[in-house]
Amino acid sequence: MSQTLAHFEAVARRTVASLPPAFRPAAEAVLLYVADWPEPDMLAELGIDDPLDLTGLYDGIPMTEKTPWDIAPPDVVWIFREPILAEWRDRGNVALEALITHVVIHEFAHHFGWSDDDIAAIDEWWT
Repeated sequence: MSQTLAHFEAVARRTVASLPPAFRPAAEAVLLYVADWPEPDMLAELGIDDPLDLTGLYDGIPMTEKTPWDIAPPDVVWIFREPILAEWRDRGNVALEALITHVVIHEFAHHFGWSDDDIAAIDEWWT
């Protein structure tokens, strides 16, 4: 099983491509980046000390808050390989591709306007 950045990106892009047709165009407009680690400024802005605590990040204005007058950089979803690998090893009971997919869906849920509390209410992974 591959654990490369290219593999993570392929799984992430397949996940976006597999979204229901009603969601796919809006998701495909979001930039998708896969990196080994979050940048220090990302961690500082979120108040996170341990980079292993951030497996993904949505950076943008959720669709539920956007107006036609918003002039902002493109929305971005970041997926962080090393924190995902660490969580995968710690869990020991989930396929790596399933965990990558889960993180991608979680971050895109933020793009569609869901809060962490909204996601946690229906997400069995975090209960």
